[in-house]
Amino acid sequence: MDAMSANTQNTLRPLESLRSQRWLARDDMRSFAHRQRLQQMGLRRDEFLNRPVIAIINTWSDLSPCHAHLRERAEDVRRGILLAGGFPVELPALSLGEVMVKPTTMLYRNFLAMEVEELLRSHPVDGVVLLAGCDKTTPGTLMGAISMDIPTIFCPAGPMLNDRYKGQTVGAGTHTKKFWDEYVAGNINQPEWIRLEAKMTRSPGTCNTMGTASTMTSIVEAMGLTLPGASSIPAMDANHVRMASTCGARIVDMVWEDLKPSAFLTDDSFANAVAAYMALGGSTNAAIHLIAMAGRAGIKLSLDEMDAMARRIPVIANLFPSGDKLMEDFFFAGGMPALLQEIKPHLKLDAMTITGKSLGENIAAAVNDDATVIRHVANPVAPGAALAVLRGNLCPDGAIIKPSAASPKFFKHEGRALVFDSNAEMLAQIHLPDLDVDENTVIILRNGGPQGAPGMPEWGNLPIPKKLLQRGIRDMVRLSDARMSGTHFGSCVVHISPEAAIGGPLALVQTGDIIELDVDARSLNMLVPDDELSRRRSAWKPAAQIFQRGYTKLYIQHVSQANDGCDFDFLSGTAKTPEPSIY
Repeated sequence: MDAMSANTQNTLRPLESLRSQRWLARDDMRSFAHRQRLQQMGLRRDEFLNRPVIAIINTWSDLSPCHAHLRERAEDVRRGILLAGGFPVELPALSLGEVMVKPTTMLYRNFLAMEVEELLRSHPVDGVVLLAGCDKTTPGTLMGAISMDIPTIFCPAGPMLNDRYKGQTVGAGTHTKKFWDEYVAGNINQPEWIRLEAKMTRSPGTCNTMGTASTMTSIVEAMGLTLPGASSIPAMDANHVRMASTCGARIVDMVWEDLKPSAFLTDDSFANAVAAYMALGGSTNAAIHLIAMAGRAGIKLSLDEMDAMARRIPVIANLFPSGDKLMEDFFFAGGMPALLQEIKPHLKLDAMTITGKSLGENIAAAVNDDATVIRHVANPVAPGAALAVLRGNLCPDGAIIKPSAASPKFFKHEGRALVFDSNAEMLAQIHLPDLDVDENTVIILRNGGPQGAPGMPEWGNLPIPKKLLQRGIRDMVRLSDARMSGTHFGSCVVHISPEAAIGGPLALVQTGDIIELDVDARSLNMLVPDDELSRRRSAWKPAAQIFQRGYTKLYIQHVSQANDGCDFDFLSGTAKTPEPSIY
């Protein structure tokens, strides 16, 4: 049975309108050569001709444990495409394994977005399934696909399996930091530390906490870019295999329907994403990625809109680091459809999705099977919201804190600044026994922003000094223009904008200055007179630029600040690139 007879949707779009037909269907020498070379690989002419060509963008690699299973999932997607009458082609893309890639995957998110966009533009493809899930791969692949604007489905990698340690649930990332503090304090010995290293992460898949990976895949589901329920399926569950195959089948229908991102991504789609973000208690990183993704769709999304949503919607996903459960528990409780049911009054239910149905239709039958994991709105997980956007003379363009994962006693705080100019300086000094610090000190790290680091690494969860850990202190106020891992916790203010490297006010702070934080008032200030700040500003000079070539130089020249999504100035927006000539 050929594609035309197998697919009942094809009457919505004529075969000759498909992009792939420009490469493959013409009676000329160039198309002859294209068909010839496909047959060179052993393909029959009727396998690829007169069918939608579907790209499978695969971010698998040997150094991305989150994506270790995506070779197999690509085959599952391929099966679904073939059964629906399409022709699958797998295109490997940059694999940004969060743990292994240095100095930071954030430096390369825009690189991945560029690669995906250009892979799709330069090849004869009509639709795409994106195989990704580790932190930056979700926004990176989707930014590229949104800009390319062909029918797109995101197939999330899925979270890893749970672990247990001495009777307690253990989540990747969150407990790494908790156990490290105990190791530094002397409460865990080295043999036990080595045992934890071997057992905490039990399978392929993304972090099983509500870190950046699950935050991004979950809010992408709320935006309507995944199959309903897809984001919480564990990577090693048989449901994950079936979901991948269904993605393959659905993308073929989407091509015939011409259902591309521009046809359904609207302000309402991103409003739903932000609502889900707050209910999830999601990673602070999502504030950057959502703004960048919205920019690719021509939609202006601001930090203030996120803050307003955070004031309305409490954290109801009882997941680390805000709660005490893991993604496997979330899956069993009903996943995103069940969570979205709990916040229905805050959603734009008419927003369309990749299913061809509205979000409201997608979640209509969803049931919350465990109210200890997905709480009711009247019984939130934490007293604080998922996000608070701060402004003041330290951060005129904004900074963020995650109150739900912070200590309420620090929501209103004054303390003396202890300033570090680099991550290396901070790491060299933070555990010195004579460090001038107490639990009220405000530790500040600067030059960790988009241009300063460069790439805005996850340095923002600054370590607690050893001398304080040994006294039982596990949280204190910490500020930076860097980011923080979504698996981490604590009273950390991050994304201070504008960053210190371009002369933002953070560059002017000195050790000993008094810092005033008021989360409820959404303010962050240094209590330094204006004339003194003016004097310091006149004396400030930018650091010499040490990157003189390559991608990093390009990044520094064109990246925007955190409050604008850290996208490249020449990629944001909806300006179209002409289709390539095939001659």
